[in-house]
Amino acid sequence: MAGETVDGRLVLAATPLGDARDASARLADALATADVVAAEDTRRLRSLAAALGVTVTGKVISHYDAVEAARLPGLLDDVRAGRTVLVVSDAGMPAVSDPGYRLVAAAAAEDLPVTCLPGPSAVTTALVLSGLPCERFCFEGFAPRRGGERRRWLGALVAEPRAAVFFESPHRLADTLADAVAVLGAERPAAVCRELTKTHEEVLRGTLGELAAWAAEGPVRGEITVVLAGAGPTAAPAVETLVGAVRERVADGERLKDAVAVVAEAAGVPKRELYAAAVRKG
Repeated sequence: MAGETVDGRLVLAATPLGDARDASARLADALATADVVAAEDTRRLRSLAAALGVTVTGKVISHYDAVEAARLPGLLDDVRAGRTVLVVSDAGMPAVSDPGYRLVAAAAAEDLPVTCLPGPSAVTTALVLSGLPCERFCFEGFAPRRGGERRRWLGALVAEPRAAVFFESPHRLADTLADAVAVLGAERPAAVCRELTKTHEEVLRGTLGELAAWAAEGPVRGEITVVLAGAGPTAAPAVETLVGAVRERVADGERLKDAVAVVAEAAGVPKRELYAAAVRKG
């Protein structure tokens, strides 16, 4: 469609994490004027609009993970037809661990107009509240649900020099922090941010060992964002602490040699030393 003029546009807009007063004036205007509003949860959209004193006059459709692919052709048709399509998630920025990425990619591939209304983000909010160095950071999405996969995922962060941010369910937080202690060490600094911008906002800062002990006491409730400090220049672990990660991969069907190579590279330790430690410990 290069060279063609399209009056429609796709607009992604950040929504408040919890406090409706964090909504921008541009978001309120977009909700009131968009021809189509694609919302992760239409009920939450209606609640937000009511809190903002806005009447949504456009067509409202659901746009959550299970229906995202099916909705894509129709939403692109709307943009081609000259309509403004507004995409919002339950909280924060669409397409960041929420629906929206596929739609943006498809629109961009056709040179359809795409823009964004910036605003709240749980990722950057947690980073600045963590009290950890965050000049450089990586976002890891949601932690894997299964223990073996989660420990392998954590293994890739052993030597990561950037702060790492991820989301976790309150019901799995204790297990994830316990795995983090086993893989990253009890002394790694971290922060657990709960219910950001909401009435019961809480930020707990400390070592992974301290935070794991707190979570184990349970129950933990609310929306959770975790920040891990980046590895320091001398943070490479003793090879013995990585044997568990090697065993997990072998148990899942990998050859010992291959498992050692992956874990050693991620952790920045010599493969020969890790292989010898794995053999010694059986």
